[in-house]
Amino acid sequence: MQKEPMLKTPYYQIDVAALKQNVEIVKRLCDLSGAKALLALKCFATWGVFDEMKPYLHGTTSSSLNEVRLGKEEFGDDKETHAYSVAYSQDEIDEVLTYADKIIFNSFNQLHAFKDRAKAQGIPVGLRINPKTSNSSFIIADPARPFSRLGEHDIEKIKPVLSEITGVMIHNNCENDSFEAFSASLADIEAKFGDIFYQLEWVSLGGGIHFIAPDYPLEALAERLKAFSEKYGVQVYLEPGEACIHNAAKLVTTVLDTLHNGKPLAVVDASIEAHMLDLLIYRETAPLVQINEQQYHMISQQTDDSTIIYGKSCLAGDIFGEYALDKPLAIGDKVAFGNAAGYTMVKKNWFNGVAMPAIVICNEQGELKVQKTFGYEDFKASLS
Repeated sequence: MQKEPMLKTPYYQIDVAALKQNVEIVKRLCDLSGAKALLALKCFATWGVFDEMKPYLHGTTSSSLNEVRLGKEEFGDDKETHAYSVAYSQDEIDEVLTYADKIIFNSFNQLHAFKDRAKAQGIPVGLRINPKTSNSSFIIADPARPFSRLGEHDIEKIKPVLSEITGVMIHNNCENDSFEAFSASLADIEAKFGDIFYQLEWVSLGGGIHFIAPDYPLEALAERLKAFSEKYGVQVYLEPGEACIHNAAKLVTTVLDTLHNGKPLAVVDASIEAHMLDLLIYRETAPLVQINEQQYHMISQQTDDSTIIYGKSCLAGDIFGEYALDKPLAIGDKVAFGNAAGYTMVKKNWFNGVAMPAIVICNEQGELKVQKTFGYEDFKASLS
């Protein structure tokens, strides 16, 4: 393993080789099934590595004006750019349409308000539909939660607008690593909406399918998607986010202080609230992957001597996790947390004015390049 140069921590380090392993699997799935894959920018939008990803993907899908613009500008005109938002405003829709190749509306109100503007520019129109079931284990991420605002669900109300749309988007998976669960969910969707699929040109099944896992039956998934596509005569789209970047980045930090209060404690120069916010929201432990130059393999067992690693913000619960270590951490140790690409850089924030991690890219030769650094002026400019 190449020794890392003396980079100032904290920083996110993106591993291009690991990134490519993921998108190669995405491409293989598409080749086998005929589906098209769009990078979900809500999960990962670090465009400094888009050139490495573009050959394997068909384009991008977005959740806002800023994302659809980024997708068009950084993936280019030869890739598809799908636009979706929970709600577009009157003052942004025209700009959205300048970047979009397809636009998907979340509701009947949005569809009726803006479909004519899209059609006037020859942009295919879609509608998000909600099967009212999902594979999410987190209520905060469950699009089928009670009283959900995400998509229309009444097929009798959808049928009258079929002449206005060319496709639909369904997103009801979240880190679903079970092919059987996905297939059963798709069967449920077919039972509810199959009659309208015959009248469409495309169906997006969203993201959240964890098909890059080593033991995932990729060929079975491909066959299921291909059969669905052929049965209804539609182009299937997938919107992988985490699947494209899983385990392809780490957050590298330095231990600033150590304490003892019932257990060994360590404070690093980053913050889970500011730099890995998704883990705090879902109350999950940050995967510890490296201490100094030694790889660390996570174990679940904790003891009285387990070390709690804290972030440096003033939030009492700014905790990366509790870990059973071979020896205590010392001031100056380098600690790296894994799987730090998805829903991390897109959610980083300036809470407490804690130093924003730089973005570092490790190429396939193991060479590190500092892609972006942040300083006081960025902090100041984010406010007013």
